Amino acid sequence: MGKLTKTAVDALAIPAKGQAFLWDSELRGFGVRVIPSGLKSFVVQYRNEEGRSRRIVIGRYGVLTVEQARKQAILKLAAVVGGADPAEERAQSRAAITIREVCNWYLENAEAGTILGRKHRPIKASTLAMDRSRIETHIVPLIGTRQVRALRIADIEKMQMDIVAGKTARPRKEGGRGGKAAGGPGVAGRAVSTLQSLLSHALRYDIVENNPAAGVRKIAGKARTRRLSATEIRALGEAMEIAERNEENPTGLAAVRALLLTGYRISEVIGMERSWLHSDRGYVHFPDTKTDGQVRPIGRAAI
Repeated sequence: MGKLTKTAVDALAIPAKGQAFLWDSELRGFGVRVIPSGLKSFVVQYRNEEGRSRRIVIGRYGVLTVEQARKQAILKLAAVVGGADPAEERAQSRAAITIREVCNWYLENAEAGTILGRKHRPIKASTLAMDRSRIETHIVPLIGTRQVRALRIADIEKMQMDIVAGKTARPRKEGGRGGKAAGGPGVAGRAVSTLQSLLSHALRYDIVENNPAAGVRKIAGKARTRRLSATEIRALGEAMEIAERNEENPTGLAAVRALLLTGYRISEVIGMERSWLHSDRGYVHFPDTKTDGQVRPIGRAAI
């Protein structure tokens, strides 16, 4: 056991099960913990005034450097000498935390890129924008003041039904598509998914003691069955020809044609770059979609 350094932490072997520790030789009680997922976290271990051994997590390696964690460990251990019990203080703080506070923590850290989402990568900006909208429009107005520890599955399912009933409907912000941000089963189910996800992140990072949304049954959204008929597609084509003769936005017209011919997402068509198109081989390589990089076939007319 030597002084904790970046090299030593990087070299710490990942256990097949349980957890492994590497302790600092200079600052007693300061160390790093690694679990089978590969997540490494700085910890402080000490005995309180009652002689009970306590351990707290300071932060995740990669978010904190070894030296930053060491400085925090010194402060925590100094407080213990003065009679404080950081683990008990943290437990009391976690017990009293509200949904609003957890949401604020999630948004702040997700924007900073310190929360890992799908495929162990920072949460995408597009996903975060949708999460923020659901949090601000539905979750916080309905249950933001509730303490996480006191929240029950029935409370969250009631929130879901309130969203379905339109209790959180409100005018869209300027620059939106107009009208109201309505409710409905699809909106309600996605709001519950966001709540489940952010509480899961908070539980993993030791911000809360439990995830009361874990067992909630999400209401099924109504499947989309509306499709343009052949007659409607012809009418759209005629309207676009008129728009083209009137010299209306050529990029917009091209985007609509590409959507009709490919079935790509609107954001994918609007954001497409020429270098992604491999016309000689008949495909588009999207380097970053909602589900990571993808190769999609594309026909000659769409090209």
